[in-house]
Amino acid sequence: MSNDSGLTLSARSWMMLLLLGLLWGGSFFFARIAVAHIPPVTLAFLRFSIAALALHIFIAGRYGIYRELRARWPAFLLLGLINNAIPHTMIFAGQTQIGAGLASILNATTPIFTVVIAHFLTTDEKLTSAKIAGTIVGLAGTILLFSPHIGDKAGAPLWAIALPLIAALSYGFAAIFSRRFKGVAPPVTAAGQLTASTIMILPVSLLVDQPWTLAMPPLPAVSAVIALALVSTAFAYILFFRLISVAGATNASLVTLLVPPSAIVLGIIFLGEHLEAAEWAGMFVIGVGLVILDGRLVRRLRQPA
Repeated sequence: MSNDSGLTLSARSWMMLLLLGLLWGGSFFFARIAVAHIPPVTLAFLRFSIAALALHIFIAGRYGIYRELRARWPAFLLLGLINNAIPHTMIFAGQTQIGAGLASILNATTPIFTVVIAHFLTTDEKLTSAKIAGTIVGLAGTILLFSPHIGDKAGAPLWAIALPLIAALSYGFAAIFSRRFKGVAPPVTAAGQLTASTIMILPVSLLVDQPWTLAMPPLPAVSAVIALALVSTAFAYILFFRLISVAGATNASLVTLLVPPSAIVLGIIFLGEHLEAAEWAGMFVIGVGLVILDGRLVRRLRQPA
């Protein structure tokens, strides 16, 4: 799976990639609707628990899932913490103040954090000139995103902008730690981490939000939670792992470039959101940084005709 340089994106793979970008872009859209009525921690619990249940039903005991859960439960707990519990709660909390589009753009900085973390925590993924250039460009785009929100006329508080970046940093650590699950079937990894996240976030939800005291959310919010868990989490994971199997992990990582446009379009059409000029510029610069980090377009341009 790690060596996928010989795998190419067929027309079917491209369709899967575009659909996955729409599904994960939709997660920010659904979260923006739900978080207006459901506190972030409880929303995270609902997303994890419903998606975990759906994946357990899909797996139906295959792949030795229960053996893996027993053998690797400490690792699943840590992965669930840094790949689900922390980042999703941070994003949901940020989305109480910012739109789906901006949250998705901030989340797109994940590969930038990942390459820096990998340089210090691994022996085989050191920074190269291309990675350094991509990181610098991506960080410049992130600074552009912050610029409209500094000062008295800020459209959103700085903490709401910072939380999705903390989530992206957490995702970066999770990407490195998930290398320990190389021999585990991907659906088992997904179900294991979501199960662990559910167990960890439940007592936090009960303590912080006291959900039994909350009013019943309206139907649109309930529908958004179900779509967030089943469509943008459980089904999206299955599609993602299928895409990796047919196109390789490197090609599948291109979905990072497709999530923000999907979230932005959904937010503009259905939620009436809009982005400032600096935020559009920041998204473009971050996209350029991700293309440089990916490296394939640069290598193709350098090749003779």
